[in-house]
Amino acid sequence: MPTEISGGDREATRYLIDEALGYVYPGALRAAASLGVADLLAGGPLTVADLAGRTGVHEDGLRRVLRVLATRGVFEELPDGRFALTPTGQSLRSDVPLSARPAVLMLTDTTLWRPAGEVELSLRQGGSVFEDLFGMSFFDYIARNQQTAAAFHTGMAAFSDQENELIAASYDFPGSGAVVDVGGGHGGFLLEILRRRPGLDGVLMDEEHVVAGHRLDTEEVKGRWRLAPGDFFTEVPAGANVYVVKRILHDWDDDGCVTILRNCRRAMVPGGRILVVDAVIPPGNEPHQAKAVDMMLMTAFPGRERTEPEFARLLAAAGLRIARIVPTGTVVSIVEAVEQ
Repeated sequence: MPTEISGGDREATRYLIDEALGYVYPGALRAAASLGVADLLAGGPLTVADLAGRTGVHEDGLRRVLRVLATRGVFEELPDGRFALTPTGQSLRSDVPLSARPAVLMLTDTTLWRPAGEVELSLRQGGSVFEDLFGMSFFDYIARNQQTAAAFHTGMAAFSDQENELIAASYDFPGSGAVVDVGGGHGGFLLEILRRRPGLDGVLMDEEHVVAGHRLDTEEVKGRWRLAPGDFFTEVPAGANVYVVKRILHDWDDDGCVTILRNCRRAMVPGGRILVVDAVIPPGNEPHQAKAVDMMLMTAFPGRERTEPEFARLLAAAGLRIARIVPTGTVVSIVEAVEQ
């Protein structure tokens, strides 16, 4: 007897086919972000012909791309055929506070896109496939490609800008002393901390070409910060009572993370604390951005997102223990670590 096909079977098949087509959407989103379509629509709806003329692309193709993005609420196709920005699409503009555009361009860059398409290869050989595709590790690649490096660091800054204020507000930083932001990029998070604590001094540590693009030169924190170019695998600036490691450990394997954490532990004053600011993967089957990011990290980086028990083991190997985990109202939490 043939197996009877139920309506549920059909729905499940349709659902999985739609999921398999999901890669089309970020490709369309990247094209719109790269072409600056949202900026062009900031003044009001435009025809596809006008948009195509201003961006130098084919009109028919652009209409098809915008139509896909309209199904996701980024743009809206009006009855007269023009396209308009939605409230969500406004965040794709380059000139708005907390613009998502740099982060979108970073996350859809070929350096992350291609490895994510090779998950099966990653599973078969174990770990990152970046070197298979690009001939070197991710960080070696961006060190040799200025354009990719700029996109990565600008994207990470934009990624962080929408969360920095909430994270800084969620933790009771000391009113005096010093805080070192280890691998702090352009200093957006350190700036937010110093704004909230007028008696606190800050040190921004990252590679020299990264800290060169810092954002700390503002009147409100004048004289309360310094740059410390360096390699956090070698050493970190000594003498602070708080060391922040924000969105860094997830880039590295356990051995690399233990090295960074040990360097921070050796450098901090007695009674100091290390704040690991990263996603803590929750148990269960509920969606969480960190679960998707973790798969991206698996294919392109040596690192991973971690659960609370995994953080506990990592810290123990560095001579530390979890004092508490502080939720921040964002994807990431603050794992506060102290000496064992």
